[in-house]
Amino acid sequence: MTATTIRPGWSHPVRAAVPPFTEAGLRRVLEKVQRWAPYVDGLLLDDVAAVLDDYTPTEHEVDEHAQRLRGRLMRLVHLALALKVAEQDGQVADLIERGRTIGTEEVPTDHRRAVGHLRRMAWTFHELLERLVAQQCLTEAP
Repeated sequence: MTATTIRPGWSHPVRAAVPPFTEAGLRRVLEKVQRWAPYVDGLLLDDVAAVLDDYTPTEHEVDEHAQRLRGRLMRLVHLALALKVAEQDGQVADLIERGRTIGTEEVPTDHRRAVGHLRRMAWTFHELLERLVAQQCLTEAP
């Protein structure tokens, strides 16, 4: 088939389809889709609650909580950036910046400071989630 072909039933030339990706590109997209998880799921708010409730995570739990919260916070930051919500809402812009900053910081080795770090991440996540719901970018979590 040539680059432009007349198809039966068509009175004008039609270009041949060009796949948007190479085989390697399609594999990367497939891997990303397979790793994807929804932004709001049953565990998301459990993670935030585990850090913000009266319970204090133990030294052994801090790294696990930090890893999950960092991932969730950065995904929410990227969503807010993709939706360009910061252009309409200054609070979202501030929360994006705070989320980027705290999301790249190392978790302190001191347990008390590490718990404080987790709580700052959780509050930032919670506030950003609420602003995105208020801006009707996300529906309220169940």
